[in-house]
Amino acid sequence: MGLMRSFLLAASQNHWLRDHASHYKFVRRSVSRFMPGETLDDALIAAQTLRGKKIGTVFTRLGENIGDRAEAQEVADHYLEVLERIGQKGLQTEISVKLTQLGLDLSRDLCFDHLKAIIARAPKDSTVWIDMEASNYVDVTLDLYRRSLGEFPNVGVCLQAYLHRTKDDIAKLLPLRPSIRLVKGAYMEPPEIAFPRKADVDANYFELGRALLRARKEKACMRVAFATHDVAMIRRLSEQASKEGFSKANFEVQMLYGIQRGEQERLAAEGCTSIVLVAYGTFWYPWFVRRLAERPANLWFIARNVFAL
Repeated sequence: MGLMRSFLLAASQNHWLRDHASHYKFVRRSVSRFMPGETLDDALIAAQTLRGKKIGTVFTRLGENIGDRAEAQEVADHYLEVLERIGQKGLQTEISVKLTQLGLDLSRDLCFDHLKAIIARAPKDSTVWIDMEASNYVDVTLDLYRRSLGEFPNVGVCLQAYLHRTKDDIAKLLPLRPSIRLVKGAYMEPPEIAFPRKADVDANYFELGRALLRARKEKACMRVAFATHDVAMIRRLSEQASKEGFSKANFEVQMLYGIQRGEQERLAAEGCTSIVLVAYGTFWYPWFVRRLAERPANLWFIARNVFAL
């Protein structure tokens, strides 16, 4: 399983595969399981459907590592349009952005200006989430998050449980009353930076989750979201939240569109805060392959679509 994950993570960075994969119908059919379509309209339709099931949504437009100022501006303008469209349709959908998509590789200040414009336009009762990318971006991402949080309370950041440093990062953020979305992590990292064994990542995720629940109870954390498809982990953390005295509504789980749909609906039916991350856009290849690496068993969906041709 570890070798398969390493292979998939390497494949996610392969430019030749990225350029050619979209031409194969069986690949596009497989991708459709994890995203409703490539356009904002597709995402809005999905959000309306999920709202009928009492499931919330977060939108993210796929893409990263933009190296052109005009393109970074276009992405920022797009998210402003997204917020406007969400408001027009009366949805309570939030957004999640990648800083490299907002021009971080070009200029920190340029990226921060785009980020501020987006947060300022968002409703005050919703959170603009900042995605965490590969480990070499952690310091700058946390720096820009702190700067954002100094001006806007409605901004959250994603932290990755597979990184050795995350426990310390959480401790340093808590004085600022952050909003944190905890994921396991989906990039290829060396063992001196990230836990190489799944069992160690899982153990760290649970310990970090317990610490975040405690911080939330003590009002040191404004919001905590557990972003995982690990049903056993969700149930362990749910039990821990109950022990800490949290109501069902204050236990939040975020999952990707199309994964563990039954669990998403179960959580919502029980009164938990069930949120689905709806990804869309044409730059889906690296994102899709990283999703496969998180759970290589999903490869059977590709195989099934190959034989469906």
